[in-house]
Amino acid sequence: MKKKIAILGSTGSIGKNLIEIIKKDKKNFTIVLLTADKNYKELITQAKIFKVKNIIITNKKSYLRLKKNKIKNIKIFNDYESFNSIFKKKIDYTMSAISGIHGLEPTIKIIKYTKKIAIANKEAIICGWHLIKKEMKRYKTLFIPVDSEHFSIFYSLQGNKLSNVQKIYLTASGGPLNNISKNKFKTIKISEAINHPNWKMGKKISVDSATMMNKVFEIIEAKKIFNLKYEILDVLVHPSSYVHAIIKYKDGMIDIIAHDTNMKIPIFNSLYDNKNKTIKTDKLNIRKLNFLNFKKIDKNKFPSIKIINALKNQDTLLETLIVLANDELVNLFLLKKIRFTDITNILLRLINMNELKKYNQKKPTNIKSILTLNKFIRMKINNLI
Repeated sequence: MKKKIAILGSTGSIGKNLIEIIKKDKKNFTIVLLTADKNYKELITQAKIFKVKNIIITNKKSYLRLKKNKIKNIKIFNDYESFNSIFKKKIDYTMSAISGIHGLEPTIKIIKYTKKIAIANKEAIICGWHLIKKEMKRYKTLFIPVDSEHFSIFYSLQGNKLSNVQKIYLTASGGPLNNISKNKFKTIKISEAINHPNWKMGKKISVDSATMMNKVFEIIEAKKIFNLKYEILDVLVHPSSYVHAIIKYKDGMIDIIAHDTNMKIPIFNSLYDNKNKTIKTDKLNIRKLNFLNFKKIDKNKFPSIKIINALKNQDTLLETLIVLANDELVNLFLLKKIRFTDITNILLRLINMNELKKYNQKKPTNIKSILTLNKFIRMKINNLI
């Protein structure tokens, strides 16, 4: 029987990787829903290839353009309230790959309609993990992380107990600026900040890699997903990105989890559950294994890592605040309204403000409270600059 699946954010990099995997195995899948924000042309192309009957396009202008075309056999929706009309019973698998805070609401809403959800949205996990977890428990939905680091931990922990974990190291490539002197950071151009040496990623996440904020986020994610304490988690710079996580167990064993710099690998495994399926990958790279070249992060060069020290082990709105503020600051950098170094400097300034320290005592309660904080933080940042 064909697996029924949905892809939230099918025109982004994660969504397109999943589409490429399914193309090679179309006989085993039926795509029930595809979604995008503005890229309606690619969305329609995908829908026609897989004969998808439902699409959601959230951008109003793109939605109206599509509605004018009157495409046969495809129902076109504009928001996620339509889930109730699209899903008559639970589907088998959902990929949640909408970037940014806008991915939180659809991620939470679709949980009741899917047996398994793979989440590639950092903002959703960091800002709304307790809400996601609550819904997954309520509807008995399975979860798989898609980030290469978190999938590696997930993969290694199968058959191992969390209580046996002594330390977990996530790896960082060092990003586009790993070999650039700190004294040149003030004049870093957008083209330099998004020129990642190992991964093909969007502009926003590439800038996060350049500031190392992506590792701050991944530490927070790992804490939440695996119910760990921050003291157990650390980051090592590993320029080749061949190793994605290292787990040291209390019994003395060490797992080093490696794979090619190819996001299709965790996506493929989240889809198939290792059920006698093979993905074509490169041969074992002996040269990379001989020169793993691990080192500690230079916190003077990448001060964003210091943010981890301000975080508590319990969930608080400070984690959410950091995600929302960084999102706005990166956007301002990409609009050429602030310098590269301003991203981290303003962020550190924000979390040390007396009026914002209260968020380290509060817990997120619902989506509305998170979206309200989002508006407040963006207004606060724009007033600051």
